[in-house]
Amino acid sequence: MSAPEPFDESDYLREIERLARHVIAEVPDEGLTHGPDPQDATPFQRSLNALARAVRHYHFEGDGCMEDDRPLLRLAAAAVLKPDAMPAGTDEDYGQMCARFGVEPRPEGWALWHTWGGGEQVTMVVTAVATTEGLFRNWSLGREFDPVTPLPSQVALVHRGWSGPMTLAPRGARRVGCEGRPLS
Repeated sequence: MSAPEPFDESDYLREIERLARHVIAEVPDEGLTHGPDPQDATPFQRSLNALARAVRHYHFEGDGCMEDDRPLLRLAAAAVLKPDAMPAGTDEDYGQMCARFGVEPRPEGWALWHTWGGGEQVTMVVTAVATTEGLFRNWSLGREFDPVTPLPSQVALVHRGWSGPMTLAPRGARRVGCEGRPLS
């Protein structure tokens, strides 16, 4: 029998997260909460609640776990524009899309965040590509999730209305009545 392949650090962390999710899924009757612990929670319940709060989603930069000084930004949808990978159904290439949004092409790409500002729908063009990819990973699992508000230096432009390609957040899909159905 051969020895298992050694884990690298990211494999190890993913395995710990997988096991922690399994633990949380197996103990639903323990009074788990993602919110504050009840007054009568036992030390074991407090530990399980802390674990449940920590593994409630796939973690990524900008998920709010480390940036607790910045509020979450409610998103309806998002998109990632990259030189080598444009969203499906987009007829424009990366350079054309950048020109349409009024930004210079960047090798790292851009993210479009469809949200609200002052009661209006707005599209934010932000540098937070890795954050957006982390959102997509959570959304693909049906997890409601919003990023922290971007730093002013991460926002290139804000356009009125929602424009450009978009992947709906679970909340956005419910709101437009297409949850669980492919869009055509």
